[in-house]
Amino acid sequence: MSSEVFTDAAKEEEKSGPCAVVKSLDQIGSRWRLVVLHQLRNGEHRFNELKRATDASSRTLSRVLDDLQEMDFVDRRLEEDAPVATYYRLTPKGESLCPVFEEIETWADEWLADCQREA
Repeated sequence: MSSEVFTDAAKEEEKSGPCAVVKSLDQIGSRWRLVVLHQLRNGEHRFNELKRATDASSRTLSRVLDDLQEMDFVDRRLEEDAPVATYYRLTPKGESLCPVFEEIETWADEWLADCQREA
């Protein structure tokens, strides 16, 4: 009986594809996406503010912001007064990642402290 349950579970997992964690990391897991999302936790930023804060090249930052906007993690707002300014902020979907970042930071404080001392 237990081998049948295991086989059924394995078949179901095979049908569903990668687990939710892997799917999530596919969306937010690139280094630059994480850096930008983390920076935007502090509120709305202009493009050049994000560029300075993240040390990303203009090309990389532009590509990452476009990706995040397409995936509905980031909103873009254009202010057409002189000078023209573009602002970026987290959407509700992006804001929902804030507790995840806090948990990762808590985990890193506990478990990566030894790695930082060794480096």
